[in-house]
Amino acid sequence: MAGTVLVTGGTGYIAGELIKQLLARDWTVHTTVRSKAKSEASLFERFGLDGAYCSDRLKVFEVDLMSDAGWAEANAGCTHVAHVASPVSAKTPKDENEMIAPARDGTLRALRFAKAAGVKRFVQTSSIAAIAYGRSEMEYTVDESDWTDVDHPDVTPYAKSKTIAERAARDWVAAEGGDIEFVSINPVVVLGPVDSADFSPSVQVVKQLLGGAVPRAPDIGFGIVDVRDVAALHVHCLEEPGLAGERFIASGKFMKFIEISEVLRAGLGKKASKAPSKVMSGWMVQLLALVNPGIRSIQNKIGKTRHSDASHALDRLGWKTRPEKESILDCGRSLIEHGVVKV
Repeated sequence: MAGTVLVTGGTGYIAGELIKQLLARDWTVHTTVRSKAKSEASLFERFGLDGAYCSDRLKVFEVDLMSDAGWAEANAGCTHVAHVASPVSAKTPKDENEMIAPARDGTLRALRFAKAAGVKRFVQTSSIAAIAYGRSEMEYTVDESDWTDVDHPDVTPYAKSKTIAERAARDWVAAEGGDIEFVSINPVVVLGPVDSADFSPSVQVVKQLLGGAVPRAPDIGFGIVDVRDVAALHVHCLEEPGLAGERFIASGKFMKFIEISEVLRAGLGKKASKAPSKVMSGWMVQLLALVNPGIRSIQNKIGKTRHSDASHALDRLGWKTRPEKESILDCGRSLIEHGVVKV
C-alpha cells in the first residue's frame, strides 16, 4: 500500500525517521515545517532527494500549529495523516498553557483540515504521558485503557498537554469526525540514533549521562523505545486496515538512570567515562534541581517504577522493539559523532 500522506513536524526526531521509512515504501509524503526557507533543502538532502524528483516524492509546507495558514494546501491530495508535531521542551514553562494550547488546538486544527480534505486515516502521535502519570503508587503497570489524571499535583505541563490533546482529538472525532479513522500511538522515552546536532529533547538523558551533567544517577527511570521502532509502528497504523479508535503503547522495558549509565559505560568504554556509576541521594537531587532544569522537571519521578504494557501492539500488529541496549548505545554513539557530547 502506498498513497499520499501528510506527516506534520517534518524536522522532528520521530517524524524524520517516519518520512524515511514511508519514502522507502513508495509513499508520497507531504510534510509541515515552521520555516520552509530554513528546512526544505536540508530535508531533501537528508532523504537523498535531488532536483525535480524532490517535489514528486516529498513536498514541504510552511504551517504553524496555532494558525490556519497553509493547512489546506498541506492536506490537499492526502489520504492519510500522521500528526507528529507537538510542542516539547526540556524545560518546564512558567505558564502551562504555553504547552497545552498548541498541543490541543494544533491537533484539532490538523483534524479539521484533514476531514475537509477527505483524509481517511488520522494517526496521532500522543505519549505515554497521556497514560501513565498522576498516580501516587511507587510501582505500577499501565496499558491503553489508562489515562493520566491531569488534576494530580505531580503532573507536569507536558503530561497535561499530551493528555488534553489526545482526549480532545478523540472527543472531536466522535462528535464531528464522520468517516475519518483515528488511531493514537503513545511512545515512552524515544532513543536511538540522531542524525544531526539538532537533536530531540527526548535524548537529553543520554546526553546528560555521557556529558557528566549529573555526578550520580537520580533514582528515576522510564520505558525506552527506539525511534526506528516508533516510526515502524506509525507505518503499521497508517497501512493496517480496521484500526479506527485504536490506541497503541510503544514501549520496551523500564530502565533506571543507573542501568542506562551502566549500558553506556560497558558499551562505549572510555567515551562514557563521565557517566555516573552510583545513584544520587535524595538531598543531592533537591540541590541540583535548583540549578538544573532537567533535574527539576523529574523530581516527582524519584523512586517510581512505571511499567508500560505494549503487548497490544504485538498482538494486533505484530510490532515489537529491538533491545534497549542497542537503542541506548546507538544514541550515545551518534551524539558523540555529531559533537553534541564531547569526549
